Amino acid sequence: MSGVAPARACAYKVLRRVFERGAYAEIALRAEAGSLDARDRALAMRLVYGAVQRRATLDYLIERLAERAAERLDAPLLAALRLGLYELLYLRGAPDHAVVADAVELAKSGGRGHGLVNAVLRRAAREGQKLLAELGEETPERAAIAHSHPLWIARLWWEYLGVADARALLACDNEPGELALRANTLVNDAADLARELGAGAHPVAARVDPAIAEALVLAGPFDVHGSPLWSAGAFVAQSRAAMLPARILAPRPGERVLDLCAAPGGKSTQLAALMENRGEVVAVERNPRRAGDLQRAVRRLRADCVRVVLADATRVLDGEGPFDRVLVDPPCSGLGTLQARADLRWRVTAEHVPQLASTQSQILAAGAAAVRPGGVLVYSTCTISPSENERQIFSFLESNPEFDLDDLWGARDAADSPQLGASVMDGRAVLTLPHRDRTAGFFVARLHRR
Repeated sequence: MSGVAPARACAYKVLRRVFERGAYAEIALRAEAGSLDARDRALAMRLVYGAVQRRATLDYLIERLAERAAERLDAPLLAALRLGLYELLYLRGAPDHAVVADAVELAKSGGRGHGLVNAVLRRAAREGQKLLAELGEETPERAAIAHSHPLWIARLWWEYLGVADARALLACDNEPGELALRANTLVNDAADLARELGAGAHPVAARVDPAIAEALVLAGPFDVHGSPLWSAGAFVAQSRAAMLPARILAPRPGERVLDLCAAPGGKSTQLAALMENRGEVVAVERNPRRAGDLQRAVRRLRADCVRVVLADATRVLDGEGPFDRVLVDPPCSGLGTLQARADLRWRVTAEHVPQLASTQSQILAAGAAAVRPGGVLVYSTCTISPSENERQIFSFLESNPEFDLDDLWGARDAADSPQLGASVMDGRAVLTLPHRDRTAGFFVARLHRR
């Protein structure tokens, strides 16, 4: 790889790990980019995430330009082609000849066939934009290629959201997502955090979200874990949508609260902050490694009222209940987070959804069993999938007549009313959508036990 730009060399290594060995893009990038300076690291990240996200579109173009199916190409050549095509057609920052030359060198390092890479990319520089413009998005099949999603997701959203929202959401998933921080109000508030961030050597433009007082939306890139304010527990990186479930649960100081499937701890520590560290939050996690991460987050964020319990969330906790409020945030397909998780769309399958729905139902039942009479139960997911969201709630209510679904949008208590997202289920639940709300896709419903 002699003479290849460092960011491209790094991105190529990461893409090979992702496509050939099934590595997670974020983890592989972290391992390979350690020696890069900040500028090259940022470019490598854009190249990796973009080439992974746009894989279906890139492979379609490769088939048209190389006149052979992408899967028939040797893996090293395919990685070089995907990387070069993405930069040529979607970034358009560097001269075409530099992009092509580096892709050819990268292909050489992986074996034979670099002549094909040279020919395909030179042709892409001339014809690629025209081919992209011809793709269209009139049907789920065409939109899935144009916006690089598995066909089952395009079909799901076509039916669930309607054509216009489905197209907009598919397009939005390939754009950089909003970066938001949650000010840890046990340490400071969002306005103070904004001032402290802006006073550094590299000021960060930010705005406080009027709908969620602790939310701070950043206007540019920010090294979250490199900030001394992160180490001091002043904030946690968390989407505005992910802050909604704790807000809608609305815990009060002195109450006992249960958080099921609590790792990595963003919601547990937000609950502690909303409770002013008075009362108790029991945070359940069954994976020992994730439970350790959760415990470290609790300490860093000074959430002293959080107690981590290693247990299976699908089972009723013996000797722990009842609780005033319970948050059920179970494993889900994550379709509301595809902007932030580059490779998730290629990992989750249509077959996973009913399996996840079964687990969600079990965890929801365990959470309901832990709620005291008169208590509150909140169910939330970070997905855009009716079988994991609305149908889950309808099924639960049929089996649990002692619970009522709250009217969130007509709630008299403004603190409990959502100001982000839109109402679903006749105004009794919240759904955020990335293209509309500029945050992750979340579903939240609140129930009361009589």
